[in-house]
Parts: sequence; structure tokens; C-alpha cells
Amino acid sequence: MHITLTGNLGSGKSTVCKLLEAKYGYEIFSTGKIIRSIADDLGISVLEMNELMTKDHKYDKMIDNKSTTISRENQDKDILFDSRLAWNFVEKAFKVFLSVDLMEAARRVYADASRGDVEAYQSLEDAAEKLAARAANEDARYEDIYGIHYFDFHNYNLILDSSFLPAEKIAEVLMEEMKAAGEDDTRGRILISPERLGAPVPAPVTFEHGYAYPEPIRVTAGRNDFTIVSGEDIVKKAAEEGYAYVIAELA
Repeated sequence: MHITLTGNLGSGKSTVCKLLEAKYGYEIFSTGKIIRSIADDLGISVLEMNELMTKDHKYDKMIDNKSTTISRENQDKDILFDSRLAWNFVEKAFKVFLSVDLMEAARRVYADASRGDVEAYQSLEDAAEKLAARAANEDARYEDIYGIHYFDFHNYNLILDSSFLPAEKIAEVLMEEMKAAGEDDTRGRILISPERLGAPVPAPVTFEHGYAYPEPIRVTAGRNDFTIVSGEDIVKKAAEEGYAYVIAELA
């Protein structure tokens, strides 16, 4: 089975990929490393690299064509595509979008010294601003090149909030959702932490009674946030009962 994993910058995609590789035996195909490597070679930041790619689409097309080729030639292998656009180029896959709160993402990348000088941030606020700028830049570039919308959640089988749950639990939920969905699933299921919606969970979640509260809510979605349209009482109840997620439907 193929999985495509994309999402917000700082959502923990690489960490989840490593867990799925170690625990479930998935082979990882990552394009993030390729983009970062090209930026290093050119001596520019990843943001500057993204800006360069708006002028020269050969890098995008080279990466995306590789995703298509690998998926077609390895249909019987368990492959995880850690790629912004693999959902659009891998023909048969469980398509996952990891969503994360912007300030939580900023805290992660600001504290991550391994990112080096190509992604240096002056402050937490600077990190948040640059992450938002990169997301907007990428979204515009993908629309320009392919006419697709990266943040349209209808493109995915699962939208999974990674803001507050440990990566091990996120990987577990992802695999459980894929097993429950089956190969023909197109439901676009959204799982959001109650804390992301303003209702902190009072104790660590245990999955003792499942990870998702059974009643759905309705939300609107942006690049980095969700707004409740209906179901605030459900969110509060889910938090009080220690659920990791509420199920959301797009209004």
C-alpha cells in the first residue's frame, strides 16, 4: 500500500515517516531532502529556494515526475511518499495531510538547531511569519504550475491534526484510519484536537475509549486554523472525556 504524507511546515512529517518506517516497514521517498539539498548547494534559504522555483519550474517537475515513476513501478511495495504534491501524482495511495497550529509549528522549527543556517530564525514570531510566507508561496506556485490547491482538504483521505499528540500516537492513528478506510475510501475525514479548537484536554490522552469522539462537528478551514461553525458543546465534551480528537466536517 502506498501512503502520501504532506501537510503544514513544522507538522512533524519527517518524524512520523521515520516511525512508520521503523514500526511498519514502509520505505520512505522524501522530496524535502532534495529541495533542501538544492538550496544548500546554491547557498540560499529554503524560502529563497521556493521563490527561485516560481521562476524555474524544472525542479518541481523533476521531483513530481519521480513520484509518479516510483509509484507505478512499485505498486506492490509499502512506500511512504513524504512530499508536498505526491497526493496529486501517486495514482493509488492513502492520502494524508498533517495539520498543525502555526505557533506550535514555529516553536518546533525555532527549537530545531539541525535545520542550520538555511532556515535561521530571529525569534518565535519571526519563525511563524516565515512559515506562513513559505506556505503562501508554495500554494501560489502549485496553482501556477499545475492548477491545483494544496490546502484544499478535499484532495485527501485523512486530515490529521499533529499539534499536541506525540508522534508515536499520530502514526498509530494514521495506520488505524488507513485500515478502516480501505483502498476505495474518498471520505476526506478530518480529526482535530479539542485543544486546537480552544478546549484543552485536562489529562494525557490514553486511547482507552478510542481516539476520536463519535459525534462530528462542522468547521471552516484555513491554511493554519479551523473555526467551529457548529458543535462547540461536542468539542468541550470530547476534551472533558479525554479524547485526542473530534471528527470535523467542512461547512
